[in-house]
Amino acid sequence: MKKSADNHTTYSTGRPVARPLLTGLAFNLRFVLTLSVAMPSLALGQTANTVTGPQAATRGPADTFTGTVWVTSLIPNDSIFTTISGSVAFEKGARSHWHSHPAGQILIVTDGIGYHQIKGEPRQVIRKGDVVKCPPGLVHWHGASPGSKMTHLYIIPNTEKGIVTWLQPVTDAEYSKK
Repeated sequence: MKKSADNHTTYSTGRPVARPLLTGLAFNLRFVLTLSVAMPSLALGQTANTVTGPQAATRGPADTFTGTVWVTSLIPNDSIFTTISGSVAFEKGARSHWHSHPAGQILIVTDGIGYHQIKGEPRQVIRKGDVVKCPPGLVHWHGASPGSKMTHLYIIPNTEKGIVTWLQPVTDAEYSKK
């Protein structure tokens, strides 16, 4: 090593060694760029392999549900997975209002007996273990039967297309019609 004309230490190649401040900045920049490429989820504010528990259940609002309903968020919306998921527990006779999802919805019934209906089609009975695929944009509702509570998981994919459009309540006549 030798001293350069501006009194900085150089390697035998004649290139100056970066100043300590620049070395620190260059290291930080290189570290961030490496993470961005190797683990893009970290660069976007996501943590790798995150394990989360459910949020506290909240009562479903009267402007979207009839009866007593409890909603628990399990997977919040983000720009990486563009999917939300949660659990909805319907007391006997409780139900959603008519609604649609721009990208569709998947329901997995985890307990009880309930109903699901696409507008203009017959009401279907759904039970623990059933999986319901609600097609994109189709108006539908779901809820518990009069004699049983019903709980389902919901999965809404492609949330960049929108999540839900809530419509009018399901009338007692619509709910009771087979």
